[in-house]
Amino acid sequence: MTREYDEKRDFIRIDIDCEVTFKKLDSTEEEMIGRVANLSGRGMMFISDTELEKNIVLEVNITPKNILTPSLHANVKVVRVIKQRHADGYEVGAVIKEIYDDEA
Repeated sequence: MTREYDEKRDFIRIDIDCEVTFKKLDSTEEEMIGRVANLSGRGMMFISDTELEKNIVLEVNITPKNILTPSLHANVKVVRVIKQRHADGYEVGAVIKEIYDDEA
């Protein structure tokens, strides 16, 4: 039996579909809203209506609708921004830099 694909990532990606709010770190600008497509222990991919700059740091908040999935409040660094082919918006790849412990 041969494997057609070997996962080379340190963390498995989990497909999710929920809202994410984000803004530039330490910004007083209004938060923007996007949709998270997948999440891993190291990063995330989300869809934004706004084209973001590569290498900026964002503060993100993900609050899934089901109570089994924990929320995430973190700083992420944008590493990839790709215009979507068949829809409006941009696919944003980001690396998690810091996770906040909101319960502390």
